[in-house]
Amino acid sequence: MSLHLISLFTNHPAKLINLLALLLAFPGSWLLHATRRREQRALAILEAAAQNRRIDDATLMLDGATQRMNRFFYRFGFACLGVALIVSWVSTQF
Repeated sequence: MSLHLISLFTNHPAKLINLLALLLAFPGSWLLHATRRREQRALAILEAAAQNRRIDDATLMLDGATQRMNRFFYRFGFACLGVALIVSWVSTQF
């Protein structure tokens, strides 16, 4: 089995590099999707709570720690997608 993988790498290096790009892109895209869904869910909960309290000037904002965590996850997800794009571009050079 390992001999087959070695011969696959020597015969088709671009396919394995594209596989690496795919393995980087999938977690990044999933992280972006999950972060966006979590953010929308939290905003919906805040909006529902503001409607129950009947506040005229309801500011729907998440707390600072949640915003920092969401920004980190967005940056990390986009970084994963960017690295995957670069790796995929490199595979076209072989």
